[in-house]
Amino acid sequence: MQPTATAAPVEKDNKRITTGWTFYDWANSVYPLVITSSIFPIYWGGITKEINPTDMVDFLGFQVPGSSLLTYAISASFLIIALISPFLTSLADYSGRKKLFLQIFCYIGAASCAGLALFTKDTLTMSTFIFIAATVGFSGSIVFYNSYLPEISSEEKFDSLSARGFSMGYIGSVLLLVICLGIIMGPHIAGGPEGVALFGMTTGTATRLSFLLTGLWWIGFAQIPFFTLPPDTGRPADAPVSQDGWLLNGFRELGKVWDQLKQLPNLKRFLLAYFTYNMGVQTVMYVATIFGDKVLQLDSTSLIVTILLLQIVGILGAWLFAKLSERIGNTRALSWAVFIWMLICIAGYYVQKGWSFFALAAVIGLTMGAVQSLSRSTYSKIIPENTPNTAAFFSFFDVVEKLGIVIGTLSFGLIGQLTGSMRNSILSLILFFIVGLGFLLTLRGKKLRDEGAGVLPPPPASAAAEMSRP
Repeated sequence: MQPTATAAPVEKDNKRITTGWTFYDWANSVYPLVITSSIFPIYWGGITKEINPTDMVDFLGFQVPGSSLLTYAISASFLIIALISPFLTSLADYSGRKKLFLQIFCYIGAASCAGLALFTKDTLTMSTFIFIAATVGFSGSIVFYNSYLPEISSEEKFDSLSARGFSMGYIGSVLLLVICLGIIMGPHIAGGPEGVALFGMTTGTATRLSFLLTGLWWIGFAQIPFFTLPPDTGRPADAPVSQDGWLLNGFRELGKVWDQLKQLPNLKRFLLAYFTYNMGVQTVMYVATIFGDKVLQLDSTSLIVTILLLQIVGILGAWLFAKLSERIGNTRALSWAVFIWMLICIAGYYVQKGWSFFALAAVIGLTMGAVQSLSRSTYSKIIPENTPNTAAFFSFFDVVEKLGIVIGTLSFGLIGQLTGSMRNSILSLILFFIVGLGFLLTLRGKKLRDEGAGVLPPPPASAAAEMSRP
């Protein structure tokens, strides 16, 4: 890998670049909505019940409940990306090929998403691995996408641009979901026979078509950010050359970031806060459909209406809390959002089918977009200014999120299994928000970016030197 000349700094707040950047949210947000949250889980449940009415299916020679298999596939995806993203992102920083890695993960995810169109009762095992690949592609691309934020925007516009990106994602994903639902359910809603979709297709065929459309939407609209984001510069000409080659240098760059994290107390506090409160947020997002189905016994139409409500209100939430952060600061705005999530856990324990459930869903949507958007922009404000390792820093951010999802969903399942009620699992999530709020409160009144973070001292010469610190 040959070094190249040092590129000119990227112009911040360039409208063409920032607008192009938000279009990746528009492009890939269809995956978590159509695949993770709405149409795919319902289709998966139908397929596993078709295979075996008791919901037990064969996977690689093991008998597994179909609902559990989907959860295991999600957990496997997050573990894979948590393990490989630190290496890949540090390598992207070292090589100067961040956009290339964004494109690679995008194409893996979108192609795999389109490949789910092959999902039938005869292809369960293959489709499970395709789903894992799609989730890895989605999660991996987000790391590189997020890392562009501090490079293309001035700090005072982090919150608004982050919220704008999430809003674009919500709008684009809702638009495609409505199109897919029109293809699948439109004829029946209009009075046609059940099981018949648009153009005389079966609902199963129409559903698989929606997976193909999701992949094409993702890969198609992703071309906008790929065209407008700054080109890869390659490795800087003045970068030190190692005799160990680029592979070990990828790990070495990651080690440098780890050493820097040890010297940034505010960043460490925020990551601890994010790890705990986001554990609760992500768990609720991933189990909401299951909770509505198994506990409240909502029909498919009610579940999809609820998911649409979450997305639409999420647009408003991201915008409102961005404005709130401008008035009272990021950590205060985040603290209020986390406090509302604590109330959501209490309400979730008592919620019943009907208007109370939809009201709770509206509040979840309001704070869901707020927490995600503000967390991304706050982290961008805390990482060292003008650091060349933005992708590696956002790798840590992503790993924290993914490990939190694994722990949160595992805790949710175990508590539900031990107590016999998902309501107890929902209530128990309040502990994650209490701990997260505690860490956030330690940041209130402080300047977010640590003093001297723009020019960091060199990392310790050895692990022993680090351990000798008081």
